[in-house]
Amino acid sequence: MNQLKTAFDALASRFDDQRKYIIPSMDEFYEAAAWAAMHDRDNPSVLDIGAGTGLFAALVLERYPGASVTLLDVSEGMLAVARERFAGNRNVSYITGDYSTMDLPGRYDMVISALSIHHLPHDEKRVLYGKVFTALNPGGVFVNADQVLAESPWLEEQFRRYWDAYLAKGTLPAGELETIKNRRDTFDRNWHLDGQLAWLRECGFSDVDVIYKNRMFVVFMGRKAS
Repeated sequence: MNQLKTAFDALASRFDDQRKYIIPSMDEFYEAAAWAAMHDRDNPSVLDIGAGTGLFAALVLERYPGASVTLLDVSEGMLAVARERFAGNRNVSYITGDYSTMDLPGRYDMVISALSIHHLPHDEKRVLYGKVFTALNPGGVFVNADQVLAESPWLEEQFRRYWDAYLAKGTLPAGELETIKNRRDTFDRNWHLDGQLAWLRECGFSDVDVIYKNRMFVVFMGRKAS
């Protein structure tokens, strides 16, 4: 995790600008994630794990302007960018920490995450989903917008070709493009979608479903029954 923290601290100031060249159909991906972040309360409490620069949280705040949002991330650099994004919003708080090793603080109506959990080893993903379930209030929802491993090696190869072709079409400088590919090959630990949905159900989540999927980029969710 220390290497991951160092990598994301280094790219924090460029992360948002890079993202549209990294994620195919980025707007659709995040719009689906924001749609899935639903609750009956007008002012829900939200925990964003692996919050980064706060992009996902910002979309949730557009939908629920009175929400109280806690951003949790291991990278101080990423959270510094988030602090600029939410400057003046007293309903947003920040925690620097490693959510894979710490207990999730407090209780929430939503726990959200975008492009973060896939960095964990698979056994830690499974444990984290249990911690998320515990941290949710009854009726709360968990939304994960993330990367997954294809269900077969052949299909995984096709996914990779699709992603590489998208990266090649972008306008990122060659050095940045190489850094992104190296970061992907070094830090990404994608796992099968079906297996992760099963883990959510085992933890006690209901209404588990896939909201969006574009090859390896997916949005899936679960709800803690009232």
